[in-house]
Parts: sequence; structure tokens; C-alpha cells
Amino acid sequence: MEETQTVQNHFAKGLRDGVPIGLGYLSVSVTFGVMAVAAGLPVWAAVLISMTNLTSAGQFAGLSLITSGAPLFEMALTQFVVNIRYSLMSLSLSQKLSGSIRTVDRIFLSFFNTDEIFAVASMQQGALGRRYLCGLALIPYLGWSGGTLLGAVAASLLPERVASAFGIAIYGMFLAIIVPPAKHNRAVLGVILLAVALSGLFRWLPALSGVSSGFAMIICAVVASALGALLCPVTNDEPCEERGAAL
Repeated sequence: MEETQTVQNHFAKGLRDGVPIGLGYLSVSVTFGVMAVAAGLPVWAAVLISMTNLTSAGQFAGLSLITSGAPLFEMALTQFVVNIRYSLMSLSLSQKLSGSIRTVDRIFLSFFNTDEIFAVASMQQGALGRRYLCGLALIPYLGWSGGTLLGAVAASLLPERVASAFGIAIYGMFLAIIVPPAKHNRAVLGVILLAVALSGLFRWLPALSGVSSGFAMIICAVVASALGALLCPVTNDEPCEERGAAL
């Protein structure tokens, strides 16, 4: 007789597991709120973006496109490239969901599937129930939306120079994300340097400087990641740090 699979379905445990994620989102979303208002968006628009997107990289990329007047197709394509990883995460996480979770619940919960929530949920033992996932998503969602509200309100009260200085924080956040893996994996470092070099070409090369920021971002991300996957594919038996030097 087969042993019944355990199901993690405690709302309170989901809340506890989501607290560290929510606190991290709070600090980052404050910066987004400040930058959005400093760029000319009203407070309500900045908060609405965070409440309906829940994607840091996508929102910061979208903000630059909105302020530059990029066409809707360019915005949509950029968001597709930046956020396509969430589709893969959702497919992976769906294998851990309890069979009692309905399709409508799966669609609802997929909205909250961020990198950090996916990582925490994937580490849980057994199948995952709806109550646990709702608890896990609640604090991060409130932290992201609430932090945006705090930053947007603060930006409307702070002097313009002080508000614009908050834009440096987002670069610090991205550096904190890419530096640790780049220090231990030469392939990751090679992909990062290639993306930086391509971005520099679009910025300073006269023949490419006319390409809009959205399409330049898409081209840099796709070319760098595709070349990295081609020269250093991920295998199950060995790391590709040595091959990554070829990048």
C-alpha cells in the first residue's frame, strides 16, 4: 500500500515563511515608488503598477520605457523577455501543488509567483496546499505594494535632488544580485560582461544609438543569454566554469 503524500497547507506557516521576503520587498519597492514619482508618475499610478505587476526587474524596466514614451508593443515585448522566467517557475512549482487545488486557484496563485516565493515554496516538504501558498504570498505582496506607497509619498514630499538620488539604490540591488554568482562562476561573469559590452555599443556606437532603449534591452538580454547557453550549457554532471571562460 502506497504511503499518502504529506500536504503543507497551514496558513500561519505560510505567513511566517513570507515575512523575510516581505521585508526585503519593502526596501526595494520604496526605491521604485521614489523613482516613479520622480519620473513624473502620480502616487496612485506608482502604487497601481506594483499592485498589478509584482516584478521588480520588469517594473524598473517598464518605468524607463513609460517615461521615454515607448510604444505599447515595445513595452509588452520587453516585459515578455524580462518576465518569461516566471512561466518556467510556475510550471515547475505546479508539480508540487496538491491535487485538491482547483484550476482557478492555480491561476490566482500564479500571479504571486516571484523568484523568492518560488524558492521558498520549492524547498517545502511534500505537496503544497492553497492556504499555505496564500499565506506565503500575502506578506510579500503587502510589502511590495506598501513599500511603493511609502516611497511614492516620500518622493512627493522630498526635494527633487534627494528623490532622484534614491535611483542609485536600484543599481546597488542589481549588483548585489549578480556579483555573488559571478564570483563563483566564470560563465555567469562572462554573460554579464557580454551584456554590458553590448549595452555600451547601443549607447555609444552611432550606428546603434538610434535603437530604442526597450529593444536594446531585449537584444542585449537575448544575445548574451543565448550565447552563454550555447558556449556553456548546464549539465547534470559538471559545472562549466572552465568553458565559461570562453565567453
